[in-house]
Amino acid sequence: MPGGRLTQQDRQKIAEGLAEGLTYTEIAGRLDRPISTITREVARNGGHGGYRADRAHQATQGRARRSKPAPPPPPTPPTVTDAHGRDPEAVAELEEQFTAMMVGTGLPRMTARVLTCLYVTDGGSLTAAELVQRLQVSPASISKAVGELEQQELIRRERDPRRRRDRYVIDADAWFRGWMASARQNTMLADFARQGAKILGATTPAGTRMQDIGHFFEHVGQAMIQAAEEWRQDYATKRTVDG
Repeated sequence: MPGGRLTQQDRQKIAEGLAEGLTYTEIAGRLDRPISTITREVARNGGHGGYRADRAHQATQGRARRSKPAPPPPPTPPTVTDAHGRDPEAVAELEEQFTAMMVGTGLPRMTARVLTCLYVTDGGSLTAAELVQRLQVSPASISKAVGELEQQELIRRERDPRRRRDRYVIDADAWFRGWMASARQNTMLADFARQGAKILGATTPAGTRMQDIGHFFEHVGQAMIQAAEEWRQDYATKRTVDG
């Protein structure tokens, strides 16, 4: 059974067959082609009542020109590394994963991107203008993000006297400060719950529930503070030994 594309002569025979009232099976037999070839050809070019051989041939040629395969991509250039020998693609993937993890903790995506950017920067500090350039976002987006990070004490602000600009800094104590801020928030929740229990009545179901909440946040807050202080002492000791 012949293969290949339909020719203009084949299409003329299809049109003649349709005009004669032949079935697709009869037309396929006349051309020695699969029935599916004939049905697709007619369906995509006007249908049984609107098929025209010349118009169908021109449309097929136009589709063929539009669907020419794209040229092969250029050869992959050799891997470029930075001054420290790091693979930029691997670093970019690390940034995406770090950002996703921070979003998973509850940070808005832009805030997480700023925090990640500061962490993977060797200097550990950037100005607002540098963050805008690196992340390709508006100054307003950076301002909002650094404000949220400062509120949670995950970064701190320093004045650069040489450039008269603020620099946003990430350091070893960043997570300690953020953790302690969260611990203080738990303490505030505990105090609020205990006050709520007094208002609702300690012996009522609602008051008892509020008391339980207060005890929980008080316990968690104290445990967080203790764990953070132990880490800080161990970290200070390690730095002294290593230094």
